[in-house]
Amino acid sequence: MALVLHAGNTNKNGFKALIAAEYSGVKVELVKNFEMGVSNKTPEFLKMNPIGKVPVLETPDGPIFESNAIARYVARLNADNPLFGSSLIENAHVEQWIDFATLEIDVNILRWFIPRIGFAVYLPQAEEATISALKRALDALNTHLASTTFLVGHSVTLADIVMTCNLTLGFSRILTKSFTSEFPHVERYFWTMVNLPNFSKILGEVKQAESVPPVQSAKKPTQAQAANPKAKDEPKKEANKEAKKEKATPKVQEAAEEEEAPKPKPRNPLDLLPPSKMILDEWKRLYSNTKTNFREVAIKGFWDMYDPEGYSLWFCDYKYNEENTVSFVTLNKVGGFLQRMDLARKYAFGKMLVIGSEPPFKVKGLWLFRGQQIPQFVIDECYDMELYEWHKVDISDEAQKERVNQMIEDYEPFEAEALLDAKCFK
Repeated sequence: MALVLHAGNTNKNGFKALIAAEYSGVKVELVKNFEMGVSNKTPEFLKMNPIGKVPVLETPDGPIFESNAIARYVARLNADNPLFGSSLIENAHVEQWIDFATLEIDVNILRWFIPRIGFAVYLPQAEEATISALKRALDALNTHLASTTFLVGHSVTLADIVMTCNLTLGFSRILTKSFTSEFPHVERYFWTMVNLPNFSKILGEVKQAESVPPVQSAKKPTQAQAANPKAKDEPKKEANKEAKKEKATPKVQEAAEEEEAPKPKPRNPLDLLPPSKMILDEWKRLYSNTKTNFREVAIKGFWDMYDPEGYSLWFCDYKYNEENTVSFVTLNKVGGFLQRMDLARKYAFGKMLVIGSEPPFKVKGLWLFRGQQIPQFVIDECYDMELYEWHKVDISDEAQKERVNQMIEDYEPFEAEALLDAKCFK
């Protein structure tokens, strides 16, 4: 009998077992046509879990419910699975962070989110206390992640799987950028995890919530309405009164509509700068189309086009290179940074180098920005910026100018070290 997981295909608790299965080489089939509120109310399902909670895993030896227990079971099907750490103390730390992810992160995200979508009573004071508790937990997590890539050891463990799945609900539904920016190491950790192949295969593309869901109005009748059948007619009477008011005061309604009309989107300050002789798209085309004699064609062309009054060059160096112990994780980290820089594509060109033949790998970059400073909207919107040290290039310094040349052309060895990879933002 195959392992069958009873859950919807968007259930973050079901994702835990599916990701664990990817790392463990175990086959887990997701049941087909699962419908929440229907499939989990059938007699067959209630035999597996009498209270009807999801997910449930069918195994040859009987069913298992509770998502963390299911994930542990799947991981333990592979003997000596590194998902549990490499020592007794690491195993304890894995269990520690699984509990933390459940009791401090997941509980508080749900307590904030569920009332706002109308599945529990919304109480402003309770929400305030919940947000405070969540910030306290995220602050502790942020401190821990300041000096490490993973929660335990130097590779993914079951703790990372549980933590990431719990954070996924938060990031995608209620934790906006303005909220998570207080916790830059948590942000870096989360986006690194969800972009790992075994995670992205199950989670798909994850997008951060743009706003906190508005509070849903209560739909249940009040006790007074339930006790007084005539109260059912009251909403109709009120509706008639409101309709009369609307007919009597059209000018007020029109004024309100005018006030709510969307305001024109403000122009980017960079669009207001004096015109530059450097046409960024022309440089990007030259870079892309130069296949031979790169120094003579592309590099020379860059300096011929470069406008030091309209543009500025910047070196960046990753602050936490000691964390870069796994090559593909480091490459994913850089790839995620470039994806999040997409908002600056009209105003920037960049090269990111991953340097070294063995860990820890160094990440260094060169960026061309419109204007004389790093654009403020980039600093505000792309959290990766604060993970790097930034230094403006002095083009009068021949050594710095040569460093720019080498970074543009992917010169190797770069600063006496091998290039693991070079990525371009254009």
